[in-house]
Amino acid sequence: MSAFAKTAERIWISPDDFLVEEDKAEFRHEYLGGNVYAMAGGSRRHNALVGNILNELSDQLRGKPCKPYFADVKVRVDIAKDTYFYYPDVMVGCDPKDNHPLYLKEPKIIVEVLSPSTERIDRREKFFIYQRIESFDTYVLVDQDKREVTVYRKDVGWSAEVLQEQAEIPLDSIGCRLTLDRIYRDVDFD
Repeated sequence: MSAFAKTAERIWISPDDFLVEEDKAEFRHEYLGGNVYAMAGGSRRHNALVGNILNELSDQLRGKPCKPYFADVKVRVDIAKDTYFYYPDVMVGCDPKDNHPLYLKEPKIIVEVLSPSTERIDRREKFFIYQRIESFDTYVLVDQDKREVTVYRKDVGWSAEVLQEQAEIPLDSIGCRLTLDRIYRDVDFD
């Protein structure tokens, strides 16, 4: 039995203990300032969208210094004395010094595929936390229930753009482009 089964009894778990226990855990968890929360499972559509995005980024980044990550690689964010670990659906890291085997601290791009149970958290809480990452410059939110992508870019401040139809998403900081046609390839909305 994982120590996470006993977290209701525990008030706080250290980031290092979280990483050890998470590596042994049957299910994935997020870590928010000492508290551990089980993650909900994904749908087939969610999985197809993540796969499409990962494939596109992998093809475009092959042989370049930036690398895409998904599934089991966490992002770590330290704010004051608190540490947060999330599992973005897809993220891209470019810093060769950001080389921990289990997480990135300096991703440039983070992509979340929205689901009804997590959309509010992805749009507010995670975005608020992710903005504390110095290297982070683009947040892509992909709707799994309709053909719509929201892209937040760090320019002077954070600006949002909602894209639909045949739109193209330039990811200039990593030299890539995603199109909604490729993101939603073979995704059935029926």
